[in-house]
Amino acid sequence: MMMTDAYSSCHPAVAFTFFAGTICCSVVIQHPAYLIAGCLAAAAYDLLLKGRKALKNLFLLLPFALLLAAVNPLFNTAGERILFYVSGRPYTLEALLYGAALAGIFLSMMLWFSCFNVVMSSDKIACLFGNLIPSLSLLLTMVFRMVPGLTGKTQQVICARRSIGKGSCKADGYRARLDDGMTVLSAMTSWALEGSIVTADSMRSRGYGTAKRSSFMIYRMSSRDRILLAVQIVLLLLVILSAAQGQTAAAFTPELSAAPVSWGIAAYSAYLMIPVLLHLKEALQWHISRLKI
Repeated sequence: MMMTDAYSSCHPAVAFTFFAGTICCSVVIQHPAYLIAGCLAAAAYDLLLKGRKALKNLFLLLPFALLLAAVNPLFNTAGERILFYVSGRPYTLEALLYGAALAGIFLSMMLWFSCFNVVMSSDKIACLFGNLIPSLSLLLTMVFRMVPGLTGKTQQVICARRSIGKGSCKADGYRARLDDGMTVLSAMTSWALEGSIVTADSMRSRGYGTAKRSSFMIYRMSSRDRILLAVQIVLLLLVILSAAQGQTAAAFTPELSAAPVSWGIAAYSAYLMIPVLLHLKEALQWHISRLKI
């Protein structure tokens, strides 16, 4: 169940700046404290956006993350502290911790992209890049629109085939289910190609690309958006400054080393928690308003 999010109502430039900085930092920074902060903030915001559905996604992602951490020492044998041997190859603590860091990056990235897909809808992307990169903006809008349409159309074709006795079920053999799936895939491919041709003809008849296009933007930068954007930029600059001072440095192989936790983690945590804190602030104000009625 999708929940109403205060951060989603902000200007698209505010949200895009936040996710761009968050995703870049999540990829570059490997310090354990920063990774833990990123995973916790991403999980909290994903739970805030999706509720129980986010819990299901988290339970699906955790085994992959743990598997990535456990498998890494099987291929990377660098390290001084040997825990045990696997087929004569050393299974080291340093390689295990490095795998845990990679797992943290993987988990935070998946969670942040999950939040990005909810907050940054196709109309917001078109609003940001419609004038700068019109072709790319149109392509992204069509792709985002096609995915749910293709899913719904697939279910219609499957139900229609079952209603005339041509659908497959679990009792059928593997070959029958494969043939049925290929038939549905062929129908969906034909439908998608036909739809793209119709869309191209429609855009050509409307004169798309023949002259500079005008655009209508429903999003306006408010004073709250300007303040949020300024706060995000300041906090992101502080994180970059802390990284330049070596506060985010960490190494796992061949020796373990990590910079002491300093003020940079506070700036990074505050930056990551902006959407959650904004939502809690709006929820608290709404609750207080209801009590005054």
